[in-house]
Amino acid sequence: MTIKTFSLGGDLTINRLGFGAMRLAMGTFDGPVRAPETGIKVLRRAVELGVNHIDTAGFYGRGPVRANELIRRALTPYRDDLVIATKVGPLRGPKGLPSEQATPEELRGLVEADLRSLGLDRLDLVYLRVGGMGGPGGESIAERFAVLAELRAQGLIRHLGVSNIDAAQFAEARAIAPVAAVQNRHTGDMRLLAACQEAGIAYVPYFPLGGGGEPLNADRLGKVAAHLGATTAQAAIASLLAMSPSVLAIPGTGSLAHLEENLAAADLSLTEQDLAYLRR
Repeated sequence: MTIKTFSLGGDLTINRLGFGAMRLAMGTFDGPVRAPETGIKVLRRAVELGVNHIDTAGFYGRGPVRANELIRRALTPYRDDLVIATKVGPLRGPKGLPSEQATPEELRGLVEADLRSLGLDRLDLVYLRVGGMGGPGGESIAERFAVLAELRAQGLIRHLGVSNIDAAQFAEARAIAPVAAVQNRHTGDMRLLAACQEAGIAYVPYFPLGGGGEPLNADRLGKVAAHLGATTAQAAIASLLAMSPSVLAIPGTGSLAHLEENLAAADLSLTEQDLAYLRR
């Protein structure tokens, strides 16, 4: 990796290897709650190691343990260069999973709740996350994205993003307001990634290490990792960052050891042969 930073929205310089906050409060949405003190230690160590892009959401957590509150407790007063991205749209269903979607009328309340829980006057980046827990596509996002665009005009949001979307929804959003980032699952849609790169828009794959299972292409990644003297997870992160200068990686963890392992991937250099092997 030769370029380690990205200009988000043209005015926020962030390190391309950031941190995802989903696992701070819990391992999975239906898993056990983690000790808040552990999450606070992980956040403070992440910032010590150079993280200045944290991805969170109001629905990350359960009961009294919430990612946004942990971020506020651990990191306020916030550093001037710290960028906190959040996402709105999902609502918890009867089983406690974020399987339902907010109406346009509910979005302002979700943004205001994030402002309160994070202790901010303005959110750096807000994604409209669409589609519940399903895959992207199949619905219009114009009405909901227009609500966020209005909140941006009012000064509550600095930059807008879209998450779990297809090319048609991407175009729909861009016709309403500038899009600074796209957050989709991994990088399956290479044409969308190319469109983001051409437009200077960040592409932020969620579940960059497979969502708690084995990293994608684990066998090949293991072989590349072996000759680099790295772990499979580190090779996976480095391969993402090598795909495009627009890719931002946000691996998440509730473990200090895994955090330090993940962030060390920023110093790995994959050869062209490594990348060709992984892409084959």
